[in-house]
Amino acid sequence: MTILITGSTGVVGNQVLEHLKGSGADVSALTRSPEKAHFPEGVIAVKGDLSDVDSVRQAMQGISTLFLLAPNAPDELTQALQTLSVARETGVKGVVYLSVFKGAEYVDVPHFTGKHTVERMIEHCDIPATVLRPAYFIQNDVRQKEPMLSHGLYGMPIGDKGISMVDVRDIGDAAARELLRRERSEAPLPRETYELVGPDALTAQKIVEIWSEVLGKTVGYGGDDLDVLEQRMKAFAPGWLAYDMRLMMARYQQDGAVASAVEVERLAALLGRSPRSYREFAVEVASTLAKG
Repeated sequence: MTILITGSTGVVGNQVLEHLKGSGADVSALTRSPEKAHFPEGVIAVKGDLSDVDSVRQAMQGISTLFLLAPNAPDELTQALQTLSVARETGVKGVVYLSVFKGAEYVDVPHFTGKHTVERMIEHCDIPATVLRPAYFIQNDVRQKEPMLSHGLYGMPIGDKGISMVDVRDIGDAAARELLRRERSEAPLPRETYELVGPDALTAQKIVEIWSEVLGKTVGYGGDDLDVLEQRMKAFAPGWLAYDMRLMMARYQQDGAVASAVEVERLAALLGRSPRSYREFAVEVASTLAKG
């Protein structure tokens, strides 16, 4: 039988595939353009799109374990719910679903509430699934490199409440471990939930201190102006997505998204090591700059 990876060409999907390499599992990856895909050796590219339920039905044939990453799209919820329904109909024995940290609390942020609704389906339909709830991705801040170098400013308006940002490599590692555990089990396993979080409560002040240290130059904070964020995002993203991100940042500023010690320890137990820190990421970026 086979593991099917959705969202396979994105940042997280790539990490999941990388962490499945050498596992011995049969792996397929869903993509709209198999002819353009560049997957690790042994991964089979399968044509399909979660917005096309017939293609999902076709792709799910012979699949025993599913990694479900629904795209950030206006119909994300519909795509996720339909894909789960198809998975149930075809009899998969395990699902690993990528949700979001604080999904139940951030009720006014569309993609948070959508993912929490998918979690409700998993629970109420008793789907044998692992729900992974990642916090804000550390690697999102790669986009801050240019403004920090050119203008000495960190521009993401995260505020001062703190966020337990997670490294995408840890997301891929956690997902691969759970996929393999479910795939190798002879029978469906009970539901599990993990918060995918980093070890630190990162405020804007803490982050600019880290960057100032590793870059060897003073980096300041661009401030909490959400109008600026929304307009900046509209330059490369649709308006609905820019507003969704604005609402998310507003909740970060208002409430933060800090993990408990228990949540961090639970993830560490799954990974077999401590989650990566923001400082480790910053040091890696600074090292790359020094070499370049």
